[in-house]
Amino acid sequence: MTKIQIKDKEISVPGETLAIGMDVLPGRGTYRDGEKIVANRLGLAMVDGRTIKLIQLSGRYAPKTGDTIICKVIDVGFNGWRLETNSAYSAMMSMKDATSQFIQRGANLTQFYDLGDHVVCKIVNVTSQKLIDVTMKGPGLRKLRGGRIIEVDPNKVPRIIGKQGSMVMMIKDATKSNISVGQNGLIWIDAEPKNELLAINTIRKIENESHTAGLTDKIKGYLEKKVQK
Repeated sequence: MTKIQIKDKEISVPGETLAIGMDVLPGRGTYRDGEKIVANRLGLAMVDGRTIKLIQLSGRYAPKTGDTIICKVIDVGFNGWRLETNSAYSAMMSMKDATSQFIQRGANLTQFYDLGDHVVCKIVNVTSQKLIDVTMKGPGLRKLRGGRIIEVDPNKVPRIIGKQGSMVMMIKDATKSNISVGQNGLIWIDAEPKNELLAINTIRKIENESHTAGLTDKIKGYLEKKVQK
């Protein structure tokens, strides 16, 4: 008989038994020990159908293929750009992945992306040696202009985004902000100063209270109260 011993969004500790039974599947941050599903890290439990996974509560960003991230240009070479990824590793963006425009050999690449520019890009490859390739070709991938970038714990990003983007959309609507969330923990916000501050404070509140139940309703009430003032 299957028995889930932890509630959704409860905090687990390494070695804790989360569920018993072969009908439950181990997800990220857990492993199977006989009929038990056991936590291998400190994290926030997420019960997703038959799968139990853990969202890590702290730690640096670990680049993964398919992630959409916000990066800063830190070097411009002859064949592309090197980007800071907010992790222990930098990324490379080749000319063919940078733009749909034709770039002539020997062109001044700073006319496309210069040192200090921030971009929303997507990881297309991570090698075993942690060499990272990114692309700018895809929906929503672009150079960021204006606005402000803040840093959050990358492990809290799923809570800031919410299910199917519900949480970040609620913040956008309430603060009339343009917001892009990178899975590497960098968030770009563009809004009027008052609304920008409210968006930042709301994101910080989610980050600090990400382990609590009923967070969506709390944030909704918080935004409604602040907007009415």
